[in-house]
Amino acid sequence: MSSLQSTQAELEEGAGLAAEGAENEISSGSEAEEVHDNATNQPSTSSSSKKKKKKRSKAAKALQALRPGSNIPQSVVEEVLEKVRAEQGESADVNEETVRQALDQMKIMDVLKGKAGIGGKNRKDAGDHKFWGTQPVPQLGGVRVTVHDVCEEPPLADGYIEPPKPREEVRQEPYPLPKDFTWSLMDISDSVQLNELHELLSGHYVEDPNAAFRFLYSPEFLRWALMPPGYHKEWHIGVRVASNKKLVAFISGVPVTMRVRDNLIHASEINYLCVHKKLRSKRLAPVLIKEVTRQCNLKGIFQAVYTAGVLLPTPVTTCRYFHRSLNVPKLVDVKFMGVPRNMTLARMIRLNKLPTSPHLAGHGLREMEEADVPEVAELYARYMKRFDLSVLMTLDDIRHHLLSGKGTGHKAEPFAGRRADQVTWTYVVENPETHKITDFFSFYFLPSTIIDNPKHNLLEVAYLFYYATDVAFLPDGDSGGRLKKRLNELVGDALIIADQAKFDVFNALTLMDNVDFLSEQKFGQGDGLLNYYLYNWRTSPLAGVNALGDKKIGSGVGLVML
Repeated sequence: MSSLQSTQAELEEGAGLAAEGAENEISSGSEAEEVHDNATNQPSTSSSSKKKKKKRSKAAKALQALRPGSNIPQSVVEEVLEKVRAEQGESADVNEETVRQALDQMKIMDVLKGKAGIGGKNRKDAGDHKFWGTQPVPQLGGVRVTVHDVCEEPPLADGYIEPPKPREEVRQEPYPLPKDFTWSLMDISDSVQLNELHELLSGHYVEDPNAAFRFLYSPEFLRWALMPPGYHKEWHIGVRVASNKKLVAFISGVPVTMRVRDNLIHASEINYLCVHKKLRSKRLAPVLIKEVTRQCNLKGIFQAVYTAGVLLPTPVTTCRYFHRSLNVPKLVDVKFMGVPRNMTLARMIRLNKLPTSPHLAGHGLREMEEADVPEVAELYARYMKRFDLSVLMTLDDIRHHLLSGKGTGHKAEPFAGRRADQVTWTYVVENPETHKITDFFSFYFLPSTIIDNPKHNLLEVAYLFYYATDVAFLPDGDSGGRLKKRLNELVGDALIIADQAKFDVFNALTLMDNVDFLSEQKFGQGDGLLNYYLYNWRTSPLAGVNALGDKKIGSGVGLVML
């Protein structure tokens, strides 16, 4: 599987706090001037000879970095050793030399796959995180640099790394921006500003290394994602060019109440960090991160959750992407997937063909309605207790996340088609006799622009969102296989509905109980990995792509990041 399937984590790279290269070095002054001139429609005066010299210098450094054993800190090697032995036991056939060789090979493969260019583009060394080394996050080597340059060991037990501060001790003024830029708090309820954000993300948000696909967040999606109950306008932070007010960078936070194991935490969910492609030498990303942190602190919030496709200090867990093909001919056309040597396109189409009507259609399956909110909220709350990391939702939260994105107008068919501006699909199963809601499932619509394809310009992608079933609460639900059977019925119907709505592919991660149906429902394993991070909170690793102890794959994570 190739293209978007094999690079899904790279697409997610911009969805977390570190997506835009917070660790990148500042490029030459002439390059930065050209970037700014282009952004403000002014002629460039940069020197091409200086650029070539700069590129040669970067290439030399990159080639040096590829030499065996170079630039891999001992702390990283020890961290990998510790994790491998924790999962496989002390008898695991691994030592420092094998780990170092594996990390060397990963660096070389990153270059071959386009994740790290010879000229230094997108290169991120796992042991060189100057910005993150100053932040209250667990470090890869177990040591953090404080603002006083004093190394300290983070606490071993669950808890904050830095204590909260009174509001008066939080920095009151915004952090300074580079010359010619100014802060702008975005009003997402204003259609003009919403479209500005949509245009920025459409042109400059994350894309795969081959520049074949780029996330396309619609205005309706952004309004849904950024305006949940209790959202703060101050957490929607933009950067504009001072001279022409053009929006060139953005970061956002929304309030969430998380449960991390036995701890309830009022936190922010950080997302949509985006910097205009021509301005990334200005090091706006670290300033954006610090500013959104300051705004959160002013509201008394000192913890956050975020995701990224790159390795930063330090993931609490990692999940893998899986993909269920729906429109096989199109996916082959756009090189999302290929036809294996022992397969034909006709056979692939036949193997992935789905029924036209959901199996539970005559057994209480229907679209979720306003009256279902209390029962769905109760079912969600009980089901999420199965996982170590989850988000608590009020009735208003459930109403917003599962119902407010259903679009406008009516569908002619209950299990087919789409409404205008529809973002979410949520279905419940109502027991015909008791009229109790026994199950629900949901998915959301996030397309990607197909870049430079003569036949197709949009990849229609559905992402599995939240689901729950009361079968999980039965005494033999898990052990007797009844939960697995029910989840396959529910997700199987979700795939049918997505197929009837003309989606091209259906994506899911190895979180929640997804491992129970991925194989049976013909999801293919992608190469993309998504790392979950907690800011200013330390906890032991959670089960994601791998099982941990008695925790099965995915059971550590009950949080879906948009």
